Amino acid sequence: MEKLSYSLLERRGYEGYLLKDAPERVLQFGEGAFLRAFAEDFIDQMNERAGFNAKVVLVQPRGGHPDTCARFAQQDGLYTLLLRGREKGEAVSRKRIISCVSRCLDPKGDWQSVLDCAQNPDLRFIISNTTEAGIVFDPACKAEDAPPSSFPGKLTLLLHRRWKLGLPGFIILACELSEHNGEELLRCVKEYVGLWGLEPQFKTWVEGENLFCSTVVDRIVTGHPKGDTICQELGYQDDLLDTGEVFASWIIEGPQSIKEELPFEQAGLPIQVVDDHVPYKQRKVRILNGAHTGFVLAAHLAGFKIVRDCMEDQVVRGFMNKLLYDEVIPTLPLDRKDLEDFAAAVANRFNNPYIDHALLSIALNSTAKWKARVMPSLLDSVANTGKLPPCITFSFAAYIAFYRDCPAQDDPWVLEFYKEHKGDSPAQLVHAVIHNERMWGGELAALEGFEEAATAALERIDRLGAYEAMKECLA
Repeated sequence: MEKLSYSLLERRGYEGYLLKDAPERVLQFGEGAFLRAFAEDFIDQMNERAGFNAKVVLVQPRGGHPDTCARFAQQDGLYTLLLRGREKGEAVSRKRIISCVSRCLDPKGDWQSVLDCAQNPDLRFIISNTTEAGIVFDPACKAEDAPPSSFPGKLTLLLHRRWKLGLPGFIILACELSEHNGEELLRCVKEYVGLWGLEPQFKTWVEGENLFCSTVVDRIVTGHPKGDTICQELGYQDDLLDTGEVFASWIIEGPQSIKEELPFEQAGLPIQVVDDHVPYKQRKVRILNGAHTGFVLAAHLAGFKIVRDCMEDQVVRGFMNKLLYDEVIPTLPLDRKDLEDFAAAVANRFNNPYIDHALLSIALNSTAKWKARVMPSLLDSVANTGKLPPCITFSFAAYIAFYRDCPAQDDPWVLEFYKEHKGDSPAQLVHAVIHNERMWGGELAALEGFEEAATAALERIDRLGAYEAMKECLA
């Protein structure tokens, strides 16, 4: 089967949008499935609908995978993006050939070409998604390394080359999931400036002429599907095929002037520029991630296997909705309608007919997840109302039951703790869990009435079964 390329599309009379030639205006550290289904999708649509006229240079953050760059070269930077999910209750599937990528660079094999990008006066934007572990300061990196192992080290040398050429700075959009990603990236760059003894004028330029934006990204991306049936349906071989859900959201913290350079409003894209990204981060973590962690452990105990089946069950979906609308949303500072619209979108996303999202995959490392995603809503709800939220309290009991009765996967010390308490009564086990400061600090132990309520919920799960116990929460 012939590979996707411009010549193939021309021979077949392809009538969709393609941008064959344009200036390279975006440098992107990260060539993986997520950004290609997220940032490149938006850039491609801005090219088509708003005349953005931009190509993207991809850089492998760690490098050392020349085969990846070769695949982009073989396909002229083209790849197919399939977005599938639900909109207004209906299943939808959309196909788009992404044509905004110009080339892919391997810094380990060709560091000079990465540095040479700094010479391009058209280059204005830098996007990164190097995983949470990517934005770190590694003091072992040296300025003479070619390249430095850390992403901030690479970026520092690129910025230094740009400054020495007397060219303008960049708008830098950090998409890593770490907290305050843009601010942390800037902090790491400044550490390298100090470590490497770079010019004070350069540090002033970094801080004054570049905009490091913290962002919140949201789209479930499933990547290249297993098997080759989709390529058979397409009628061509696409080694870069990418798939994801229809829903997307990109929150960018920065001045409104960003909209003058990124024409996402003209393209009708779900991108917002805000003064503070933190409330939107909380919205995602507490509603989207918090819903997952809040119901999947009880749902697994009740016999469910995938998220979509949970959404089609009145009890499980009703439990999730009550948890979100009655207990989580009132703790968040954004507009109530905005939060409810986001929660409704979450329910649609969970009911995606194209994704079999296993509950056990969501259940991985649930101790840390419950602390980060659900516990803040519990504490804020009690602070606001003076009462324990019943669904969140029940979800904690379900967490304990899951770790007691199911093959949980977590840090070894967590699993060892539950093994040590295997024979405990519900009251003994809840007491031990709540007072484990390594898990929760001291906040749950100090929460008046929480131990008794969680014990009662666990006893209810043992007596009625998880499904019937969950149903009682809806009464």
